[in-house]
Amino acid sequence: HFGEHRAAKKLGIPIQAMGDGFTWRSKDLATTSALAVQQWENCKAAILSGEDDIIILDEFTYPLHYGWIPVVEVLEVLQQRRPLLHVIITGRYAPQELIDYADLVTEMQVVKHPYRDQGIRAQAGIEF
Repeated sequence: HFGEHRAAKKLGIPIQAMGDGFTWRSKDLATTSALAVQQWENCKAAILSGEDDIIILDEFTYPLHYGWIPVVEVLEVLQQRRPLLHVIITGRYAPQELIDYADLVTEMQVVKHPYRDQGIRAQAGIEF
């Protein structure tokens, strides 16, 4: 499990994975995309339920970027959420339509990265 999963569990925050790991490591992109679409259905239900104050869709921009989940559909769901529900979407390659709709957009820039610069893979306790 990822570090954020352990922290959320200790705080009693539910987490539901949307896929089967890093897309670039997938051996079956059809299954990976189907899992993302299936979990998007769960996310939609959570967003529209009105039960939560905040929902984080971590790395959610990737299935949008790959075309697995239509941006138009995501925007429709976001427009239907209750006013005080905060939905945080993270990841690279956010579609312009999502950027235009968002209240806040932050862009992080890699200056130095151990994987890119030194070939060091993700490490337990640091990246996950």
